[in-house]
Amino acid sequence: MKEANKDLLRKHLEKIAGERTPYLSDQHLKEVANYLKETFQNLGYPTESDSFTFQGETFENVIARKKGLKSEAKIIIGAHFDSVPGTPGADDNASGVAAMLELARILADHPWNHTAEFIGFNIEEWNMIGSSDYVNRLKHNHISVHGMISLEMVGFATDVPRSQKMPAGFGFFYPSVGNFIGVVGNIRSWKFMNEFKASMKETEGLGVESLLMPFNGLFLPATRWSDHSPFWDAGYPALLITDTSFYRNPHYHGPTDAIETLNLDFMQKVTQALAQALIHLDNS
Repeated sequence: MKEANKDLLRKHLEKIAGERTPYLSDQHLKEVANYLKETFQNLGYPTESDSFTFQGETFENVIARKKGLKSEAKIIIGAHFDSVPGTPGADDNASGVAAMLELARILADHPWNHTAEFIGFNIEEWNMIGSSDYVNRLKHNHISVHGMISLEMVGFATDVPRSQKMPAGFGFFYPSVGNFIGVVGNIRSWKFMNEFKASMKETEGLGVESLLMPFNGLFLPATRWSDHSPFWDAGYPALLITDTSFYRNPHYHGPTDAIETLNLDFMQKVTQALAQALIHLDNS
């Protein structure tokens, strides 16, 4: 298997970072969508625009697909490429998109048993609009999903003591230093989560922690704030991969969420671990 490349991760971050919202900064939003298409196509993936409407205007998700050799059930690797106004959105979520693009490169020659889709989801920051539209069509067409992975902020890590915060009552069970990657699943995804976590932990030097949420995360809403939640609600197995967002990153949704604040060594390890876990998932 190819190794994750830190220089390529940085290149993707530099292309993506910058405010990218509908209406206020839609030009860069379109530029990032085009960058995803170009990158996927250069890697040899059949690529398509997946259109949907939001507040009377047309937007698009970007999908790269490799057909499975044995199954049409999908393995979906998704990351949203929009941001909130007023932030360059380096961790949220240029980091997730950069990792997704690097995974597409690493796994470009993998002989997929299941149909693989790498999806750049749009308008996530307005309540998962792009991914919800996509999931609605999956359900309408009775399409099977073997597993979905949502990459949501995977670039901020620090060894500073007490840098990791947790919701009330959870701090006793998790490290107080923010240098691990989190894997969050719902009850339906518990076996999927445990196997995926075990595969990721095989990457040397990477701490991996997991959280199993009942009732699709309704009692801890922050665990729903990404593109995995429409999949949970539709009954599909899905995981959130995250550096824990505002529980760790002080730059969340602010003007200082810049590339310079990210830990590219950590991102490289996370991406390598994800590639390994995805191959295990495909072979399961």
